[in-house]
Order: sequence, then structure tokens, then C-alpha cells
Amino acid sequence: MKYVVMKRLTLAGCVVAALAGTLSACVPLVVGGAAAGTALVATDRRTSGAQLEDEGIELRAKNRIDSNLGTRVRVRVNSYNRQVLLTGEVPNLQDKQLVEQVVSRVENVVSVVNELAVLDSPSLMERSSDLLVTGRVKAMLVDARDLSSNAFKVVTERGTTYLMGRVTQREADRATEVVRATPGVQKVVRIFEIISEDELARMLPAPDKSQPATSKPAGG
Repeated sequence: MKYVVMKRLTLAGCVVAALAGTLSACVPLVVGGAAAGTALVATDRRTSGAQLEDEGIELRAKNRIDSNLGTRVRVRVNSYNRQVLLTGEVPNLQDKQLVEQVVSRVENVVSVVNELAVLDSPSLMERSSDLLVTGRVKAMLVDARDLSSNAFKVVTERGTTYLMGRVTQREADRATEVVRATPGVQKVVRIFEIISEDELARMLPAPDKSQPATSKPAGG
């Protein structure tokens, strides 16, 4: 297994999983941009600034790839906490290296994991299969009650599922176990920023220790 130390969970993946019949009936699906966006910002382990920077990195990187290489490549750009994952296909090794160089120069990019394949672009059926696998993985992470599904970003290309996120070693190992058991997953590549259990505890909201006041009966 490839393990790079250094799934934001999108509604699209949940919708695909629900349509495929893989999302547990007990899991609520909230549709609505404002509500969903607020929930993701609140539960994401990145700072709000890092989340905005990741969105900007993805947009700028994609625009620069299109400007420099046009339609001869098919590249997906995913950024998590300023670490960029490149997946897709390019016609030759030179273009693979060029894409990485272009993306590494984008503002705020800390590192680049280049998983581009020198292959022909996949068929529509293969892309649909990858989308379905991603939906299944996200559903499995939601159903794993000992994991926070929003801590993981999930990308699938040609049967290989990539996991990104800021997680503890315990969470990394548990998520890998869950994803390996997901139908359709051929290989798991982990691109995690490992944090300590203490760091995770500081990220979590403090428990509400307030108790409702009890009133004494009159004359007691």
C-alpha cells in the first residue's frame, strides 16, 4: 500500500450512493447549498481559511492546466489542506511532469502527489464505475460509527480509491479497513496528514455539561 504522510464529504457522492442503494436508510440526506455548506465548514478539520484556499487552488490549478496543455490531458485536481492530489490521464511522461510543474507553482500549494497515468482516457462506463465506488466508500464511512466521515476526502480513479484528510493513526487504520471492504475498491492509497489524539480532542466541540435546574416544591 502506498502511504503518503504529510471526502470533506460532498453531497454529490451521497446522492450517487443513495441512488445506487448503498446508503443506509437511517442516514439523513440534507439537500440545500446553504445548510450543507454550513455543516461542512463546521465539521471539517481544516480551518475555514484553509478550506477557501483549497477551493482556490483547485480552480487556479485547473485553469492553468487547461491553458498549458489544453484538451490532450484529463486531469482531476483535489486539494486538502494545501496538499494537491493529481489523478487522471496524460498521453506521455513529459506531460505528466509538466502538469506537476504547473500545479506546484500555484499559490499556496504546499506539496503535490502526482498519480497521473500515461494512458488513454477511460470510457464513460469506467468513469461511472469510479463515481459509484466513491459513493459506496462515502456511505461506508458514514455507517462506520467510530469514524467522522467528514474528516475524509475520497477520490476514485480506475478502481483505486484515494483517501485524504487530517486524521489520527487510529482513524487512518480504521478507515483503510472500512474502504478495503467496500465493493469495487481495487486498491487504497492513503494521503493523510497524521495528527495526535490530543490534537483531535482539541478540535472537537466541548461537551455540554449544563444541567437543567431543578425547582424545589413550595414549602420544601
